[in-house]
Amino acid sequence: MHILHIIHQYLPEKIGGTELYTQTLARHQVAQGHAVAVFTPSTADRSPITHHPSSFTDNGLRIYRIPVGERSPTAVFGSSFHHPALDQAFAHVLAQEQPDLVHIQHLMGLPLSLVGHIRRAGIPMVLTLHDYWYVCANAQLLTNYDETICEGPRWWLNCAHCALARIGRRNAYPLIPALAPLFAYRHGRLHPILHQAAALIAPTRFTANIYKQMNVPPERLHVIPHGIDVPTPLPPRSTHEGLHIAYIGGIAPQKGVHVLIAAVNALPADGMRLTIYGDLAAFPEYAASLQQQATHPGVTFAGQLPHAHLWAALADVDLVVVPTLWYETASLIVQEAFAAGVPVVASDIGVLPERVRPGVNGLLFPPGDVAALQDHLRQLKDQPQRLAVLRAGIEPVFTIAAHVAAVAAVYTASLNKHS
Repeated sequence: MHILHIIHQYLPEKIGGTELYTQTLARHQVAQGHAVAVFTPSTADRSPITHHPSSFTDNGLRIYRIPVGERSPTAVFGSSFHHPALDQAFAHVLAQEQPDLVHIQHLMGLPLSLVGHIRRAGIPMVLTLHDYWYVCANAQLLTNYDETICEGPRWWLNCAHCALARIGRRNAYPLIPALAPLFAYRHGRLHPILHQAAALIAPTRFTANIYKQMNVPPERLHVIPHGIDVPTPLPPRSTHEGLHIAYIGGIAPQKGVHVLIAAVNALPADGMRLTIYGDLAAFPEYAASLQQQATHPGVTFAGQLPHAHLWAALADVDLVVVPTLWYETASLIVQEAFAAGVPVVASDIGVLPERVRPGVNGLLFPPGDVAALQDHLRQLKDQPQRLAVLRAGIEPVFTIAAHVAAVAAVYTASLNKHS
């Protein structure tokens, strides 16, 4: 099969869950004998965009990087409606590759006219719902103006308010009514794409249910958990005294790291460690506030954790905490922790109750509830036998091999339906 992936940014320029997922899936498809290419903008390359972009090969995977340079959030938003250079570059790549199927990983910052090229070529599309971008321009269903969960557009006025807050003008209320029609127009452009796709893949039932509210035909929605590429053998587990907790993920307010630090601060200093892995430069003001907040002597900020070192880090901890305050779409770290035999304590919100079964493989607490999280951590420290019970309750995770096979089945069904 000849497959073309489209993604809004790619490794090594940008490192995130969607980028790592796309690379892993594409490389496994190449290993199975498929011809696979990736089309992506490049923020690092400032050379002129040509109508005949070249590619390079990475482990058998053809990569087309289209130079666009760094763009402001406003420019990224505007690119959805108008970016002739990216449009022309994609038209050339599509004609050159002539794929059997196009897999859209993300369209943020890419012109929506790309979909028109695919449809005119008569090529079926599969679309993975990595976040809530098709519902929310912020992609997270989290407001910029007060950092609370958004329940969806209210005459698009809240969307306009969110956009103004993102560019630092959260109090520019007179501009809200003027901007609201733009977000209604955005919805009008994006909504049909969900219906035009031959299939939609959601990593969790929760994510699928969000999109069902957009009247997506349920028969086109496929819930396929992200697969975990588990090394064999896993690093041996370390032995140590006390309770070693880890947070592994983004250092951003919606991730709730401050909730975890507040909970740990009030616990005894002896026998309690918290290692925080994450990029401190992404939101420097928030990261600085966390470092000031952390008064417990066992708290360590270890910086961004390279994926190659993930399994060694997990082998050294007793517990992973996911204190998120927003609707995660997948939370890969939960599956990775389980793959390493590490129980998880997580916020009872969004997708996390699908992953964490209280008293079986972990524990849940109300999002933002410092006292409840603190109580869980204290009990696990004082009663290590509870950790052993939770560790024993962890079931085998969905592997990358199983995931790739499930995606291939969706491809085959989409091609059969299209023929």
